[in-house]
Amino acid sequence: MTTRDRSGLAELLEPCRPVPPGKPNILKTLLAVQSALGHVPVNAIPQIARVLGVSDAQVAGVLSYYSDLRIRSAGRHLIRVCMGESCVANRSGFVLRAIQDHLRMSVGDNGPEGRFTLEQMFCAGNCAGSPTVMVDEDLHGKVTSSDVSSLLESYT
Repeated sequence: MTTRDRSGLAELLEPCRPVPPGKPNILKTLLAVQSALGHVPVNAIPQIARVLGVSDAQVAGVLSYYSDLRIRSAGRHLIRVCMGESCVANRSGFVLRAIQDHLRMSVGDNGPEGRFTLEQMFCAGNCAGSPTVMVDEDLHGKVTSSDVSSLLESYT
């Protein structure tokens, strides 16, 4: 992280200082950093911890616990395939495989040209419409393997 990046991060973190002191909201702070930068740089953990008055381990623990937080930038579009019980029972694994084959990428990867990032999620809350795929904030229900190509083409 460059000096310029550090000063930008310091500016971003200033409103996240615990109020009242001693009551830090690590998750809120990490979400703010990710919103501004597109991810939470691992090398920013010490600075975030220092601002919040907590240990590096506490920040790293929250960062690794929440699957919506990422340590590297995502593609322009985030694809999340639900792997909850209802979706799996309705063949979301086949939908996931179809997406991987179509985009030639694995879960956790950024696809060609940074267009997509593929992730699994463990409940979209759309069991009646399973299997479910979310692209960015768009919820797509009852997705089949044969729907994948046309679904992804709409996100160019």
